[in-house]
Amino acid sequence: MMYLWLIVGFVLLIKGADFFVEGSSGIAKNLKVPTMIIGLTIVAMGTSAPELAVSTTAALKESNAIAVSNVIGSNIFNLIVVCGVCAALSPLHIKVKTLKEEFPISILAEALLLIFAYTGTILGRTEGIAFILLFALFMVWMVKSALNARKNGEVIEEEEIKSLPMWKCVVYILGGIAAIVWGGDIVVDSASDIAAAFGLSQTLIGLTIVAVGTSLPELVTSVVAAGKGENDMALGNVIGSNIFNVLLILGISSTITPISIGMESIYDLVLLTVMSLLVYFFCISKKRLNRTEGVIMIIVYIVYMYYICTR
Repeated sequence: MMYLWLIVGFVLLIKGADFFVEGSSGIAKNLKVPTMIIGLTIVAMGTSAPELAVSTTAALKESNAIAVSNVIGSNIFNLIVVCGVCAALSPLHIKVKTLKEEFPISILAEALLLIFAYTGTILGRTEGIAFILLFALFMVWMVKSALNARKNGEVIEEEEIKSLPMWKCVVYILGGIAAIVWGGDIVVDSASDIAAAFGLSQTLIGLTIVAVGTSLPELVTSVVAAGKGENDMALGNVIGSNIFNVLLILGISSTITPISIGMESIYDLVLLTVMSLLVYFFCISKKRLNRTEGVIMIIVYIVYMYYICTR
């Protein structure tokens, strides 16, 4: 039953996020908000809704190990597995702008989290508010950058947003929020029960089952994008999601209730930063990720899984 509830929780999280994004995007479109802005904000944050629900719920229930390891595990899975699988399927060509701007910001956010964790072994409300403010600045910068690019005649990928009646948008939003909240609650409870039943640490469960489950939207979105040849979207989705995970999710979670960080999580943060630098090196050396590098990244993840299961 624990496994069944875990699956039910993941389904609620992912479908809830879909409905929330569709309803929010519909309202924004009805209010004449530019499609590009909707894509950069509502749609982009929608793929991180499962992680937000799980980490916030875990923080409220004082399951700090799950709150932190969910974000770390999701970022490692996004970066190494999602990008690795996409590159193995089809070489990913990287935009210079992504390498100069978004990717370094992602690495800096992870390094800042590592510094906060190592110096205080706790993410308090001060650090949480700092993360939220940095996230707000990042979003303002993203929107301004996109608007300037469009003004200069550059091609901007825009999400296709459905036109929906206002009442249906409201129903989708309320239903989506309810599913996300309920799904997050179920995932945290069932994951904690599974960890207790097998004598496993919450950190291990958070880094593996919970992290992979909440990262499914990013995996599906990026693999489909890579399959269609939309390589920039595949990598951009992963990097954007990783920035959201650190700055927005841990920012909100630690603002609600301070989160203590164990030494295992600090080691994982070091590995996440090293993996990020490795992938960045792969990307910047040839402005792309080829199939060989994609396979190497998948092998790195398998080795990492072996390490965290045996430590």
